[in-house]
Amino acid sequence: MINCSSLFCRITFVSLILIGSVGSAFAQGGGNSAYNFLNLTALPRVAALGGKVAALDESDGAVIFNNPAHLTSELHNRLSLSYVSYFADIKYGYASYTRSFGRYGNAGIGLQHVSYGSFIAADETGLIDGSFSGYEMAIYANYSYTFDSLITVGVALKPVFSHLEQYRSSGVCADLGVSYTSHSHLFSAGIAARNIGSMVKPFTPGNFEPLPFEIIAGVSQKLKYAPFRFVVTLHQLQNLNLYYERGKETSTFFGNESEEKKPVLERYGSEFLSHLIVGVEFTPVKNFYVRGGYNYQRRNELKIVEKASTVGFSWGVGIKINRFVISYSRAVYHLAGASNHFSLSTNLTDFFSPTKL
Repeated sequence: MINCSSLFCRITFVSLILIGSVGSAFAQGGGNSAYNFLNLTALPRVAALGGKVAALDESDGAVIFNNPAHLTSELHNRLSLSYVSYFADIKYGYASYTRSFGRYGNAGIGLQHVSYGSFIAADETGLIDGSFSGYEMAIYANYSYTFDSLITVGVALKPVFSHLEQYRSSGVCADLGVSYTSHSHLFSAGIAARNIGSMVKPFTPGNFEPLPFEIIAGVSQKLKYAPFRFVVTLHQLQNLNLYYERGKETSTFFGNESEEKKPVLERYGSEFLSHLIVGVEFTPVKNFYVRGGYNYQRRNELKIVEKASTVGFSWGVGIKINRFVISYSRAVYHLAGASNHFSLSTNLTDFFSPTKL
């Protein structure tokens, strides 16, 4: 018998050291890296819960996208398809298949594809001389292993390809994750380091750009006697300067303008909130879910001060009909619009006789 408590401590300790070391080496702010499509929210359930989820107390292929350690034997023979209607004619989708190999662990494959639509091509004088398009894609190869049904470690290897107008690039990266689920299956915790890797072929010779590395961690708690689940996620943990402060200009007695800044404690609080994503899920009846989430960083950076509206909030629903689980969510990024997420998943074992392993 494996000592789960001791094993969990050792795995978590080693993982934190590894992830922390990688984080210090690869940390960068948003907009300073290539292949940022890797951080797009691909699944409706995750989108509804705020955009990122590191842990969930029940098995769901949606969370594997953020934390490969969430791949468990309960997802055996699971097929999932998703589609997202984004901004400015941008469309992207994600497809995955997962399978359990018993004592040998669990494996899965996935494909993420983003189409940026058609653009007008013009020369330096503004003369239109055609059009061009762009797309990016990543292939996911996942593997996980569960220790004594409580602790799972996972890895995802991801070759990446990008074609933007005449420029082409390729790279390779990996996700590493650890998750813990209690015996009661009411509580789960997880941590993952995402997009660890490098360009193999840069867009222009010799210009190797960093990848959008990120550390996420979180917990999920389902109430035992009430139909509620609470999900808390901390993202961009490798970046200790994530908070965007909107400076206020004030005039002095002499007519000079100075920038008013928040007190130190208030700024630390805002920095913590910038890393925080919270979500809640309500299950009024079996096989029907209502979800909602709040992303402080998204609201703080993209809102219009005069009319913040529901920027930063998200919501969604999910329902199981016969053999299929159908989900929809909507996340508000800006007053200009929101993203719409759709997905369809099923267990193929319900259609065909399972193959004995």
